Amino acid sequence: MQLTNIDAERIVREGVDALQRGQADVARARFEAITQSGRANAQIWLLLAVACRSVRDRVAEEAALDQLLAIEPQAVRGHVMKGDCRAASGDDRATLRSYEIALLIAARQDIPADLRTELQRAETWVDEFKRRVDEQREAKLIARGLPPERRSPRFQQSIDILAGRKRIFVQEPTGYYVPELPQVQFFDTAAFDWVPNVEAAAGAIRHEIANLLAAGTDGFRPYMQAHTDQPRADVNALLDNRDWSALFLCENGIMSDDIVARCPATWAAVQHAPLPRIRNSPTVMFSLLRGGARIEPHTGTHNARLICHLPLIVPPDCGFRVGNQVRQWEESKLLIFDDTIEHEAWNDSNQDRVVLIFDIWRPELSAQEREEIAAFFADPAFE
Repeated sequence: MQLTNIDAERIVREGVDALQRGQADVARARFEAITQSGRANAQIWLLLAVACRSVRDRVAEEAALDQLLAIEPQAVRGHVMKGDCRAASGDDRATLRSYEIALLIAARQDIPADLRTELQRAETWVDEFKRRVDEQREAKLIARGLPPERRSPRFQQSIDILAGRKRIFVQEPTGYYVPELPQVQFFDTAAFDWVPNVEAAAGAIRHEIANLLAAGTDGFRPYMQAHTDQPRADVNALLDNRDWSALFLCENGIMSDDIVARCPATWAAVQHAPLPRIRNSPTVMFSLLRGGARIEPHTGTHNARLICHLPLIVPPDCGFRVGNQVRQWEESKLLIFDDTIEHEAWNDSNQDRVVLIFDIWRPELSAQEREEIAAFFADPAFE
């Protein structure tokens, strides 16, 4: 069927007018005339799909949508309608795929109001479907003798990630990255033979920091400080804010002789740990987080080290998250974690929280690798 441009424009107008008047069968015939002529673009296939839906011909609607998506794969409305067709046929997996594609594309576009309503409907369907799948999965695992309380932590985390209850977190250092190191959020302190010596000194360390605090917190300074020669691109409420402050025994490898002299038990205790004695390390400090303060999610500078927390003064309602795992600080119980995985901390009490913080070598690094990394950091040009 040969159509002139004028004829094609007229037929399309007639089809649109028919749709607006509720004459879907007439509109369908007009749009099919265009598609049969070989002159249809993505918009015509969409209009034909809408007309077919109005006359409840799901097969023809889906065929038109397939043509539309072949021409315009980013057509959000087309993917939503395709999902509707699959839902009507009972194909839940294909419905999920179409709706998720629509939601993914829509997140990158400016979506009109009427389509946002359709996307909300699709999102509700996706959430409900995933909830049902999760319930079915849980029932099958329980039937196979694997209720939640009998699962290993790693397996349970895999199920939580699959269900969308948790995210996949990986090392994201802001500076230097050592590849092929395990992606571990919190480390088992039982694997470190020096931990008992540090924990045994917690009482003496707590006594030393209590004496310092009794004299006031003038020695503490904001952990995050602005530097005119190093402007920051981000905005952080804790910048130059004493709500998160630190008192350093050793800062970036430079000792504070006065504080070390006043805290001999603290300094002696951390010598049991494998401190990375390289340029800009180690750092050993008392970290004070005031009541009501929160340290926003962030990541550390390099993954050749791990960070240790020895909680000393911990009021109620404090918490600490690394990746997917949330821990409560327990006084005198060491935590060891990878700070290049996103982490955050909060103190929802009305009292100060104090933790001793120091860094250690990653245990997976060989003696040669430690020497190489130390040589790398020794040159300021590599920072």
